[in-house]
Amino acid sequence: MTQHAEPDAMPADGKKDAAPGETPGAPKRVTHADGFGAAFCASVAGLCAEAVIGGTVALLVMLSREHDSPPRDIIMIVGLVVGVALLAVLVSGFVTAVAVMPTLALARRIARRAGRPERWWWTVAAVPLVAAVAVVVFGGVIALGSLALAPPLTYLLWWAALTAGLLPASLVAGAAGRRVRDGRPVRMARRVVRDGLLAWLAVGALGAGAYGTGLAKVYEPPRLEKADLVGAWTDGHGGKVELTGDGAAVAKGLDNYVWDGTGHARPKECDGSGKWTTLKRDGKVEGVSLTIGSCELARNWIVGGTGKEPRIFHEVGKPGSGKRYVLVKAVEHKG
Repeated sequence: MTQHAEPDAMPADGKKDAAPGETPGAPKRVTHADGFGAAFCASVAGLCAEAVIGGTVALLVMLSREHDSPPRDIIMIVGLVVGVALLAVLVSGFVTAVAVMPTLALARRIARRAGRPERWWWTVAAVPLVAAVAVVVFGGVIALGSLALAPPLTYLLWWAALTAGLLPASLVAGAAGRRVRDGRPVRMARRVVRDGLLAWLAVGALGAGAYGTGLAKVYEPPRLEKADLVGAWTDGHGGKVELTGDGAAVAKGLDNYVWDGTGHARPKECDGSGKWTTLKRDGKVEGVSLTIGSCELARNWIVGGTGKEPRIFHEVGKPGSGKRYVLVKAVEHKG
């Protein structure tokens, strides 16, 4: 039995139907995505790599300077690392959305206005502009919240730091987006992770080498005895306390931080006499316990500074606030 084809089943001359506006038989144009997803992922990877490398450098520098004792509980350390990693990803995604992607959009717009193809230098030109807008917006919000403007140099430093931080991520994100639009294979995020890991290992190796060879030394509090703590300690603003060898203490104008009922610690001047004793751990003096009964001051002070310039301090406000009230031992001038 002979089969008859329907008239519409096969186009005339064996040609397929052409899309509207296209010439029948002409090669079909291949369209590609705009590269948003690839650019976004590459930017997040780049910002995370910057955060990890920058954090490692900061940690290596901090080890050589006076710092609080790190946690010793392994569970707390693991939790801290995981929490910081998640926070880095979230912050990187936020920065990508509000800064990096607008930078790429601005770079593409500038290139189109100039009638030039997209290149990396348009991204370099757009980053400082977006950074300036970000400083104006967030600086304005902070100024409204505090009802005060920061010094001009502060805004300039913010702009420079933000420009430096956004530039690498914007460049790799722009490269990833262009590769997608050009129809080329994209593995930019993987490359950023790989290169970032190698850079992190290099930084860690350099730091370990510096500390291992003695080029840099891990900070250690001064080894003081009770006799070294005897004398006058001042805050540099008129407040001081005199510690005597028999355990007596006399305070004059010393700041005593107390809660004001609104969640803030406010200083009140403390004058009076009391007592003090050393705080030891494994036989080593780590601080001073000071009590002044007349102003209800009862504080534990931590020993810091160096052997030549010892200091004692206590934290102000909530734990982890980073604020300290510091007393420096007064130098006795021998006439």
